[in-house]
Amino acid sequence: MGSLDGLVEIDRSSPVPLYFQVAQRLQELIESGEIPSGTKLDNEIVVAEQLGLSRPTVRQALQYLVEKGLLSRKRGVGTSVVNNRVRRKVERTSLFEDLLRACRRPRTEVLSCQLVEAPENVATGLGLPVGAEVLALERLRFADDEPLAILRNHVLPDLGVTAEGLADRGLYQLLRANGHEVKSAEQSVSARKATAAEAGLLNEPRGATLLKVHRVAYDANARPIEFGRDLYRASLYSIDISFGFD
Repeated sequence: MGSLDGLVEIDRSSPVPLYFQVAQRLQELIESGEIPSGTKLDNEIVVAEQLGLSRPTVRQALQYLVEKGLLSRKRGVGTSVVNNRVRRKVERTSLFEDLLRACRRPRTEVLSCQLVEAPENVATGLGLPVGAEVLALERLRFADDEPLAILRNHVLPDLGVTAEGLADRGLYQLLRANGHEVKSAEQSVSARKATAAEAGLLNEPRGATLLKVHRVAYDANARPIEFGRDLYRASLYSIDISFGFD
């Protein structure tokens, strides 16, 4: 690629560390598409000369972006842009909608959609007696034909959810179209290792780290209508949280 000189400006009087200034600016350039996915960056020595910085400072900046999933560093190949991570803010949207907003083409493979008796944890989450009938869903969500998440949900059976509908749109879009918009949710995020079956579906090695998202969603009347247990590829997905201080 061309020189970074002129694209990355350094403020040596700023209290922000030099490596972080470089990393932040490169992240902006990558996420805006000004440095597109697949671009190979110059080596550390060249970048350091372009920016008038030390090689360790440049190395730290690049490593920061590697850890964020924006760059890939391979011996004998160099450093390349791999801006294929889905970044999701904590807000009332669905993964399907987030992918559309990020210009990533969503596709859904419905693995199962059937009425079952609610196990204890699902019944508790949905405020139902154990054994009550619920609709159990399992889907594989793709972003640009790359498997991204296994979505496992239980919903009330009277919400108009069908396998055909789920193949064309997200669950929350389908619920909204049927007059059951999700208005609030309680959600927790943790991590665990992928089973062999999950790794196979997600194109990850067995034991790869997955993000586990547990959720109960409510309609406008505060009625629980969805119990979700989703798994995301940690290598391709992150959750951003923003907050302020008084």
